[in-house]
Amino acid sequence: VQLVESGGGLVQPGGSLRLSCVASGFTFSTYAMNWHRQAPGKERELVATITSVYHSTSYADSVKGRFTISRDNAKNTVYLQMNSLKPADTAVYYCHFWRGGRNYWGQGTQVTVSS
Repeated sequence: VQLVESGGGLVQPGGSLRLSCVASGFTFSTYAMNWHRQAPGKERELVATITSVYHSTSYADSVKGRFTISRDNAKNTVYLQMNSLKPADTAVYYCHFWRGGRNYWGQGTQVTVSS
């Protein structure tokens, strides 16, 4: 099982970024997928979730209306479109799913929002 994130970087407040997570080694289309983030000195928090079949989505209150999670099962990829970014969004962003009592994580991608 492998999750590989990309798309992070440095962006000014108000800007946008699109994160991608390419999955391999499991049947991607059958699992809900999540994005989490961890800011320096803080606990890791769940940002967004997308279900496997109906692609239902849910978001942390802090990102509702600004972030959009989506998936392309043909490409084994989950995305996080981040708009109207704030300095408080600065964190390492991780792709994640849960299977059979075990958590699987990507290596993370750094997002820095600063002027």
